[in-house]
Amino acid sequence: MRNRNDTDSTEVEDAGTLYAAAYAAHYTTKDLQAALGLYRSLMSSHPDTPEAGYSRSQIQHIAKAIVPKEKLFDAQVDLALACFEHGDQADKQ
Repeated sequence: MRNRNDTDSTEVEDAGTLYAAAYAAHYTTKDLQAALGLYRSLMSSHPDTPEAGYSRSQIQHIAKAIVPKEKLFDAQVDLALACFEHGDQADKQ
């Protein structure tokens, strides 16, 4: 029977392996679409790991690399307006 530490360590190893594959697709083979899918998969399957946070950053790098700046800006404005409209504003800190 596995104890909690074994499960946590396996999850971290799995997250690390998945992140390594995503990173290789991103920077070694330059397959941004595959990298994006792997980063998203990692965030979904291992949301509480440091690799999930790293994946979020890498997805932002991919978006900045492939989406024109004006489109990113327009999307952010649209999201902000939708949040105002639906009352989904994040708590101000």
